[in-house]
Amino acid sequence: MVREVSESCLDSVVREMVSCYCNVFYADKPDLAARRIEAIGYQIGFQLSERYTMERPPFNDNLEAIKFICKDFWSNLFKKQIDNLRTNHRGTFVLQDNKFRWLTRMSIDSFTDNSSSVEDNSVPATENKAAHAHAVNMHLYFPCGIIRGALSNLGIPCAVSADISTLPACACL
Repeated sequence: MVREVSESCLDSVVREMVSCYCNVFYADKPDLAARRIEAIGYQIGFQLSERYTMERPPFNDNLEAIKFICKDFWSNLFKKQIDNLRTNHRGTFVLQDNKFRWLTRMSIDSFTDNSSSVEDNSVPATENKAAHAHAVNMHLYFPCGIIRGALSNLGIPCAVSADISTLPACACL
């Protein structure tokens, strides 16, 4: 029996989790909130990777494991494969998703200095944009944790970070 969760429910749970950790539990400690969000993602990624690789033979090298993350693991999570995988052949991999589902409803451009839609000019547009970019980055700690947990379960200790130059595209390093 296959268990599935509605995508909209999952999106809402992730948004609410990030909101609670950033605005309620650790409102005055954003670094601690980021670490907790990433730790939750790590646990989920570790367990999902264990489940998805249960009946597979062990991977021979890191490239095979990364390809598994890009094709099978990402497909199970987001119903699509990674759009682009790049490497410098020295252990650094860049996974790029041009339409990352959890960021499709977010836009840094929506908080630019567009004063016609915002009547309150007490907060400068650059501060508003920076705050929004910070909020988007907080949402990326969770998927970074998922990737790090999955790779850790596959025997690849790593650090994962995300780059969001153009939303909803996301590159994980």
